[in-house]
Amino acid sequence: HVERGDQATEQLRRGQGADLLMVDYRVDIGALIAANDAERIHVPVVACGVDASATEAADAIRAGAKEFIPLPPEADLIAAVLSAVADDERPLISADPSMKHVIQLADQVARSEASILITGESGVGKEVMARYLHAGSKRADRPFISVNCAAIPDNLLESELFGHEKGAFTGAMARRIGKFEEADGGTLLLDEISEMDVRLQAKLLRAIQERVIDRVGGNKPVPVNIRIIATSNRDLAKSVAEGSFREDLLYRLNVVNLRLPSLRERPGDISVLADHFIKKYAAANGMPAKPISADARRALTAHRWAGNVRELENAMHRAVLLSVGPEIDVDAIRLPDGQPLSAGGATPYDAGPAGRAAQVADAMTRSYVGQTVAAMEKTLILDTLSHCLGNRTHAANILGISIRTLRNKLNEYADDGTPIPAPQSGVAGLSAA
Repeated sequence: HVERGDQATEQLRRGQGADLLMVDYRVDIGALIAANDAERIHVPVVACGVDASATEAADAIRAGAKEFIPLPPEADLIAAVLSAVADDERPLISADPSMKHVIQLADQVARSEASILITGESGVGKEVMARYLHAGSKRADRPFISVNCAAIPDNLLESELFGHEKGAFTGAMARRIGKFEEADGGTLLLDEISEMDVRLQAKLLRAIQERVIDRVGGNKPVPVNIRIIATSNRDLAKSVAEGSFREDLLYRLNVVNLRLPSLRERPGDISVLADHFIKKYAAANGMPAKPISADARRALTAHRWAGNVRELENAMHRAVLLSVGPEIDVDAIRLPDGQPLSAGGATPYDAGPAGRAAQVADAMTRSYVGQTVAAMEKTLILDTLSHCLGNRTHAANILGISIRTLRNKLNEYADDGTPIPAPQSGVAGLSAA
């Protein structure tokens, strides 16, 4: 239990895992989720509270909460909500040939012992695919343990993975079993492995090669029997060339590569996923599952979905709650800030690709003339971060750099006294489940 949103994010960064966050509806839930996203922490949020009005409950959902639970809760309602937020247990749903091909390949390799690297943009469902592989493997009845390498600071990640002995460092009051040992006999998912420090990569390589680990402060190797699945939203071959990722580790992890296409690359999945999410959240809220209007389907298909499946799911959840009438129309499909869905279509005057490129190049030239390279870089980073409303993860993805590089740059700017856009933190009670 913590009192403030920033405390919740900090606890999750320190490796205090949670499957669910129960958040008082008076907290700024949107800011909390943005702060967690900036740290690549994706934990479902359920809003709760005493004597909340229907408007306040809807506002919490609109801000990004999966559900709202009035307090004190009813057992049946708790069961329905937990079922609704158990996203990782849902089957893979697809109608698009490009995604069906990936699922077919996953089915072929699921029962093998090979390490698998799952790549793709944020929000495409990499962890869902990892759980799908585990469920279809020979280890399905054994543990599935997930570690977000980007969410845990370097100085804590080693202990989180490999465990430590009593007295290994200040504060190590007792032996702690790490995730490798927790996953023994099962599957260990190393989420966003591209963010792992190179020094720790060497220790991971040994664990994969020799099937033994060394606890921090230990002097006796501990045998482990696990299957490794790793995910990344970056080009690891490029990271190898830049020296931020070990080539030998990439070879060990990349026995099979499953690249999940973005939602933009599999438009055939948008409608079927939207229908699935409507049924899911209508059932969870005790509401009828309304059909999607033809206009709304066209808008859904035309939208770019930068956040991929995760963004689509949140949009359809809001649509279930906001729709009026017999169908879910375009007006009910809103972005997190309440703005209507943008199809990302052409402007009234479209000069074509060449004309648009010339316009952009001309504008950029005028704005950057007279600046140093460092100043241009600073302007680009801060403008991108501001555009992303302070979300470090989205900004790093747009800039094509790691979140660690972005943090280092922002620390430099902060030391110079430059204001840094940052997600706001809420204030009120939160608890993790």
